[in-house]
Amino acid sequence: MFLCIGTNMTEAHPVAATFLKNAVLNGAELIVVDPRKQPLVSFASLHVPIKVGSDIAFLNGVMNVLITDDLYDREFVSSCCVGFEELKAKVLEYPPKKAAELCGISEDLIREVAHRLAAAESCMLCYTLGITEHTCGKNNVMSTANLQMLLGNMGMECGGVNPLRGQNNVQGACDMGALPNVFPGYQAVTNPDARAKFEKAWGVKNLPDKNGLMIPQMMEGLVDGTVKAFYIFGENLANSEPDIAKVEHELSSAEFIVCQDIFPTETTRFADVIFPAAAWCEDDGTFTNSERRVNRVRKVSEPPGMAKPNWWIFRELAKRMGHEWSSASSQELWDNEVSVLAPSLAGIKYKRIENDGLQWPCTNEDHPGTCFLHQDGCFTCGLGQFNPVDWTPPAEVPDDEYPFVLSTGRRLYQYHTRTQTGRSGMDFLLPEETADISPADARKLGIDHDEIIKVRSRRGAFEVKANVTEQIPPGMVWMAFHFRDTCANWLTNPVYDPDTMTAEYKACAVTVEKL
Repeated sequence: MFLCIGTNMTEAHPVAATFLKNAVLNGAELIVVDPRKQPLVSFASLHVPIKVGSDIAFLNGVMNVLITDDLYDREFVSSCCVGFEELKAKVLEYPPKKAAELCGISEDLIREVAHRLAAAESCMLCYTLGITEHTCGKNNVMSTANLQMLLGNMGMECGGVNPLRGQNNVQGACDMGALPNVFPGYQAVTNPDARAKFEKAWGVKNLPDKNGLMIPQMMEGLVDGTVKAFYIFGENLANSEPDIAKVEHELSSAEFIVCQDIFPTETTRFADVIFPAAAWCEDDGTFTNSERRVNRVRKVSEPPGMAKPNWWIFRELAKRMGHEWSSASSQELWDNEVSVLAPSLAGIKYKRIENDGLQWPCTNEDHPGTCFLHQDGCFTCGLGQFNPVDWTPPAEVPDDEYPFVLSTGRRLYQYHTRTQTGRSGMDFLLPEETADISPADARKLGIDHDEIIKVRSRRGAFEVKANVTEQIPPGMVWMAFHFRDTCANWLTNPVYDPDTMTAEYKACAVTVEKL
């Protein structure tokens, strides 16, 4: 069985979705939890159309049924987990009637989901940004983990909690320490032993002992002057961050901006210096996918013009700051630095990933890699920890002035801010953005399909073509952020999960106006 929640997989992860659809055609059952009747629903045996932002209420309601009907995996919970009594107390506050009211679905549907999950031999839970891009994103993720531990669906093949990462090689970037709280291999910067190891390896002293800033904090620091310089590496923040007007003010307030990218973007307009970088196929290296598999990427063509590999740019910058970095290729970087300094990657060397790669943890050169985590209930931290969480509403909910919920995502034929797909002919397949609305709302507002309408939030407004579709429930508007003039991020709300600082792209209040 698959439980897909908050994932528009067929459009955002079409390759992964192909494997899932093949599994369904071979007999696997699929439950889709999503406000929209999106393309994956046509493969599902059950669609659960919860309201935007009600994921925790739904998951707590399902766990309530699992516990009260004695359907959970008692053996796994008692032998492999801690905190069950606290979880039980919390989910008992969400009986199906209450959860159904918060989610906008029936009590019977919640009960049916619980009973189907309990009857399955194993279940893989997949989520994407529909879970994380909320002010309660961290709690949403913990709630999915609570459910899978309660069902005993951890530490097994075809089980687990599977985050489909938002961009290519997000997993690899995090593994390499592109986070404000860890060194490569997820070694905490607050750990004095880890700091000492990296100070010695890097030939520096006094590495910071506190977590660094996250993107929203950095950008706000550009305005108040606490951040003096901003290095933007492969990000088009001027289109991808919420509330574009606010983002442009922040970028224009910076003292000094460096952009490193393969094409000019809306963000490079703000740069004092632009480093032209080689694209993925113009250098050797590695990608790590969502199952932690480190794969080779091989050079196909030479970088054009002045473009250089990213590692070369960083190395030359370091040289001008007085450091001589010895590694002079992606292989040397991996074999001599990454695998030496990150214990979970120690057994991964270039000579071992010539074919299908290896999955970390891979602790030595005889290790075969780890196919799935937490085998036999052996969690990284010892026992699995239940983390009971409460439902909280989105930061901005509909009212009389802004009666619709805007939720955002991706469309199949374009990617992110079209830095690449906008130059590769994909406009032939998807030339413009639309505002997707329900037939019921279209009738109420007197809007025809393909009519130009105005969508407005408290932060901005633009005119866009209406797409009247059965995919969308009443009261909802759905848009993507691929096109500049009709980018959903002119409208989205710059509020964030307090721990992860992930923006609430999935919910803000808008109004739809007939012109």
